[in-house]
Amino acid sequence: MALVRPARPPFDPELAPVVEAVGAVDLTAATLPQIRGFAATPPDTVAAVLAGRGAERRDVGTTAPDGGPVALTVLRPARRAPGVLAPAVLWLHGGGMVMGDRFSQIDVPLDWLERFGAVVVTVDYRLAPEHPAPAGVEDGYRALCWLAEHAGELGVDPARLVVAGVSAGGGVAAGVTLLARDRGGPRVAAQVLSCPMLDHRDDTTSSHQYAGGPATWTREQNAFGWAALLGEGHEGGRDGVLPYASPAVAEDLSGLPPTFVDVGSAEVFRDEDVRYASRIWAAGGDAELHVWPGGFHGFDVAVPAARLSVAARSAARHGSRGRWGWPERGPSGPQPLTDPDIRPPTKYLPRMM
Repeated sequence: MALVRPARPPFDPELAPVVEAVGAVDLTAATLPQIRGFAATPPDTVAAVLAGRGAERRDVGTTAPDGGPVALTVLRPARRAPGVLAPAVLWLHGGGMVMGDRFSQIDVPLDWLERFGAVVVTVDYRLAPEHPAPAGVEDGYRALCWLAEHAGELGVDPARLVVAGVSAGGGVAAGVTLLARDRGGPRVAAQVLSCPMLDHRDDTTSSHQYAGGPATWTREQNAFGWAALLGEGHEGGRDGVLPYASPAVAEDLSGLPPTFVDVGSAEVFRDEDVRYASRIWAAGGDAELHVWPGGFHGFDVAVPAARLSVAARSAARHGSRGRWGWPERGPSGPQPLTDPDIRPPTKYLPRMM
């Protein structure tokens, strides 16, 4: 008897042809090296993107508590107002905890650099399975400490440090923010979690809905990522799993900074992300939640010119401008809170998240 797939929310009509063209990807220990090669950001692409955004690049490094090296890149606007302290974004890339690099999805924080003059520090946190938890989140926390320690040198306002990430990087960002709270570390002004990977238990309704394709990230791929990070045997429980690695198991979500969470309605992480924002509210915290109808996992990274993607990026910018007090750059001072022009959609297959 054939298995009956659970009903799914429909994909946004503009996005549907993109996700439906994504072939099945069997993510295993055997296929991971090849997939990592596909997910890596080519150096010429990095150079072109940075030049197009007017960003200056400086590569630096720091050391994790266990002695491991952590590569960082500092990106600053080429044109900076002298004597004006800038906000800063610590960027954690996506890649299922097992792939990607510090330039993956870099166009997201570069938008804040370009519009708000933000300094971006992006992190090559160590990947599983070679470096299981808590290596990646400890790398991210060390990068946050480095950023706070070098704020003066970088021209950064230490009161405006934002931790942000997408997909797996959103999960790492949430873990870094929990570490900063629990260790009395650098004050995080806000966390921005875009379709974050938060719950190793992989057992929500949306997780089961997106078992198998079409999808850019499936329940099966998610299970592989978590097993690589935590080891086999942690499915479905919290015993021995640190909340900094799987933030959804944190018992206490009070005392967190203002939190922006967004996710598509047609993706595997929908329900765990909604629950995380709801638990922040239940703890008396400040969270802004957006569930984008018909959005697949990472839709705004994969197809940034689609109408839904433009709306999602605009919402994140409005959070920065309206709630965190980041004035937009421009020849005539701060710019009004208006949506950007909607561009025609571009069609290309998304990279693995």
